[in-house]
Amino acid sequence: MTAAAHRDLLAEAAAGQLVLPAYGRASLTDVLPSVAAAMGVAGHADVLGLPPAKRYVVALVDGLGWSITRSALGHARWLGKRFAQARPVTVGAPSTTATSLTSLGSGLVPGAHGIVGYMFRPEVGRPVMNALTWDSDVDPHDLQPHPTVLERLHDEGVAVARVMPARHQGSGLTESGLRGGEFIGIRHEDDLESRTQRTVSASRSSDRSLVYVYDRSVDHTGHGQGVGSEAWLIALESTDAWLADLRDRLDDDTCLVVTGDHGMVDVPLENRLVFEEEPELQRGVDDLAGEARLRQLYTDEPEAVARRWSSVLGDRAWVRTREEAIAEGWFGVVDDPVVDRIGDVLVAARDRWAVMSTTLPGEFTLIGMHGSLTGDEMVVPLVVDHPATSNGGAARG
Repeated sequence: MTAAAHRDLLAEAAAGQLVLPAYGRASLTDVLPSVAAAMGVAGHADVLGLPPAKRYVVALVDGLGWSITRSALGHARWLGKRFAQARPVTVGAPSTTATSLTSLGSGLVPGAHGIVGYMFRPEVGRPVMNALTWDSDVDPHDLQPHPTVLERLHDEGVAVARVMPARHQGSGLTESGLRGGEFIGIRHEDDLESRTQRTVSASRSSDRSLVYVYDRSVDHTGHGQGVGSEAWLIALESTDAWLADLRDRLDDDTCLVVTGDHGMVDVPLENRLVFEEEPELQRGVDDLAGEARLRQLYTDEPEAVARRWSSVLGDRAWVRTREEAIAEGWFGVVDDPVVDRIGDVLVAARDRWAVMSTTLPGEFTLIGMHGSLTGDEMVVPLVVDHPATSNGGAARG
């Protein structure tokens, strides 16, 4: 994507328009294929223009949205020095962790990898499943059968490692989207020293290496305390300091890439519609899935349900039937086995609205939310730091 296209994307996001994923041009889906190409592995395209390097570390900061990060750079010294060279990229739809992590790890659009939301129906006749907790007996290798980029790189002789919370080992989400290579579990998520040491060690384990490392503190704090809250700013400062320390301890020939899986918005109490309190919204809906910022509705009468939701919500949401959303490019090209997983009707909240459900009481404890296709949620930064090349961006420090 050109600099002009970057500016257009940011202008679109700032204008409050629906932001479509930039699959194949500048999206989270393109990160690891571009890394593979930059490492010289055949069969991958570097659409992001990454610097050539034999070693890469990709740090995924959960909840690191473009707009919220840019607004708080005074609390992020390391990121602040590099943000002028950062490029905006989009996540996929929905803008939610389960979908985004699978897009990153697999290098596939949601319509191909099939993890089409936080909660969705894995097939017709089966109950809605939660893709984060994987409260289903569905085999993740069956649900997402395609090789991940991590697996393909491992097969090509690249030393691949995933530095993640130990509790994620063998989980359904890890196995579906982030399988491949060595799993390095961090027992205590706040043990940043151990995380850094093990990331650096894994990076140095071979002449060619790729290390994926995950941090969730910004996202966790935003959900509980709100975006821009004092606690959130402290979490951002801590994450930024960790990134600075990681960069300092990596070898100069190692390229560090930092990105996010979604942004976040705060939803005030007065902007929360409750599904069970709205008879017109309930009519014709068999199953309610997704999350508060992007509901997926399963129904035998999608056109009628879409009309009712559009009438009730008005300019508080974008409402699409499944066919309309697919045609508009929300999920990329959708494979046949994935089609029925997507809700028959999709409701993407605009501005600072949300549709809650009493069947999901945990949602009512959230301040910060995500999932929709607003610029605040869809656009994340891609920060590339490689001191050994002229493409390395800002100086250390």
